[in-house]
Amino acid sequence: MDKNKTNSQRALRLGNEPVGSLLLKFSIPAIVGMMVNALYNIVDRIFIGRGVNSIAIGGVYLGMPMMLILMAFSMLVGIGGNTLVSIRLGENNKDEADKIASNSLMLLIIIGVSLGILGNLFLEPLLRTFGASDSNIGYSMDYMRVILLGAPFQAIGFGMNNFIRGEGNPKIAMITMLIGAILNMLLDPLFIFVFKMGVQGAAIATIISQFISAMWVLRYFFTGSSILDLKKEYLKLKLEYVKKIFGNGFAPFSMQIAASMVTALYNTNLQIYGGDLATSSMGVINSVAMMVLMPVFGINQGSQPIMGYNFGARQYDRVKKTLLYAALMATAITTSGFLIVQFFPEAIILLFTGSEGAKSGLLPIAVPGMKTLLFMFPIVGFQIVSTSYFQATGKPKQAMLLSLSRQVLVLIPALLILPPLLGLRGVWMAGPLADFTASLITAILVFHSIKNLNYKPDKKTD
Repeated sequence: MDKNKTNSQRALRLGNEPVGSLLLKFSIPAIVGMMVNALYNIVDRIFIGRGVNSIAIGGVYLGMPMMLILMAFSMLVGIGGNTLVSIRLGENNKDEADKIASNSLMLLIIIGVSLGILGNLFLEPLLRTFGASDSNIGYSMDYMRVILLGAPFQAIGFGMNNFIRGEGNPKIAMITMLIGAILNMLLDPLFIFVFKMGVQGAAIATIISQFISAMWVLRYFFTGSSILDLKKEYLKLKLEYVKKIFGNGFAPFSMQIAASMVTALYNTNLQIYGGDLATSSMGVINSVAMMVLMPVFGINQGSQPIMGYNFGARQYDRVKKTLLYAALMATAITTSGFLIVQFFPEAIILLFTGSEGAKSGLLPIAVPGMKTLLFMFPIVGFQIVSTSYFQATGKPKQAMLLSLSRQVLVLIPALLILPPLLGLRGVWMAGPLADFTASLITAILVFHSIKNLNYKPDKKTD
């Protein structure tokens, strides 16, 4: 079959197939991929907790702000570029879509190399700023030195995978994540238990997996499988495209940067009011939250190209239906996660630590922390999906406001005010307070946007 015809059909189904089934086709592979991808960090922590000790979990978690910064820049370019590409494909402007995607690849390479070098140069003072103590900074240093070497691979693999999904090929995007995550799960026990390399072994397993994923992504684009053509002459950065990419990707970027700041602030408060075990507890809680939220991010990734394409094609009823279905799916997932956390917290925590977790005194801290911190999970899914709606429809200012509403406008002030008043309990309570406030702001903005979105009846039956 002719490649151009196949690629055209792949793109056009974004505007023609029934919204419900299309969202499932795009979201399910993304959900599977994101859940498996979450296992990068979760499996590391499980093996580290069982193969080293509970304090090592906290040490590895202290590097999370830096890993969030790496992800933030990958999202800045990957989501920002993909949003533009989806809209351009909807407008039938493939040449400009090629140029934007090529510029995005070059940006990801430059950013990955730069962050890897700078991170290693200032590693110890950064970890101290993020709340590291004398007893766990050694674990953090050993882990992050290696992780930062793989920054370019993470940037390319994670960033360019957005374009594979955005052009209408979610199964390949899912395979990208599966390759890296499954390989990481296989290599972790080898390096930790067989080679006795501890946290360094976990980090080596991770960057090897990221390298293989990045090579898989590049192979897809440079062997003719993609709708997009990444041409050598298009790799030269053009200021016009860079500005647009950064503008459309700034909302998820700012959300991740804010998350990095919040994580650092959390770690500082946890160390002050609960010590090393509180930090380790947060490492476990964060892993559980990731497992629940990653499917929601998968729905985001599945819905974004559908909303972006149909917004560009002015099929606004399909945009609205996609947002509605995505919000319902996300809410079902976060509500299920909430119920599991509330009824089975001890079993979840012991999965990470084994019997050593009970002996170390982790449970009395981690159980109430998990139940409190994740209390507002049922409404979080709607808030996340709605932010993606504004990204996909080219409204970066609204998306940025929603992205920052939880982290900056509420959570950071709450972490500055509540812990001095309530101690460790105040640290845990800051999260649900921020979730509730951000969801309320989101509901108001989404209602206003949908009400004013120009309506054009779709001729297709959905």
